[in-house]
Amino acid sequence: MNHEETTHIDDNAVNDTPPVEATNNSELANAQKQAKEYLDALQRERADFNNYKRRTERELKDIHTSATNATLIGLLPVIDDFERAISSLPEDLRDNAWVSGVLAIQRKFQKLLDENGIAVMDPVGEPFNPSRHEAIGTDNDTDIASGHVTVTLQKGYISGERVLRPALVRVAG
Repeated sequence: MNHEETTHIDDNAVNDTPPVEATNNSELANAQKQAKEYLDALQRERADFNNYKRRTERELKDIHTSATNATLIGLLPVIDDFERAISSLPEDLRDNAWVSGVLAIQRKFQKLLDENGIAVMDPVGEPFNPSRHEAIGTDNDTDIASGHVTVTLQKGYISGERVLRPALVRVAG
């Protein structure tokens, strides 16, 4: 057997297989591309989760505020009754211990409203605002300018910009 014939290698066969270094670079590039895609997806999911968390917290706060306001709206007629009772209190009972206790209860109701950011609307002298006031009559002989509130018959209540109960008023005609 001829020694030259057995050691002859086909040059085309060697060139058909990619070099090891080129294969590793291609795999590395693919892995880096996939890692970037995963990172982008993770960042989007994180942002979505943070948005969801903020929205849920805001919704829970709104639900809590609405429930609190609904409860306090139910107490407004009781507060009105206290104020009417106090306004018609005879002078000789003002120093009575029992009356002082009732007045303390009324102050606690007012403190509860204050702590929950609920403000009284007593709009005498202000321009009539149908979104905050409910007109139940007019006054023609008054010194107050036409279209302004002359008398508040029942106080209104507001929480922030939300009207809990409009004020019942009379308006100058």
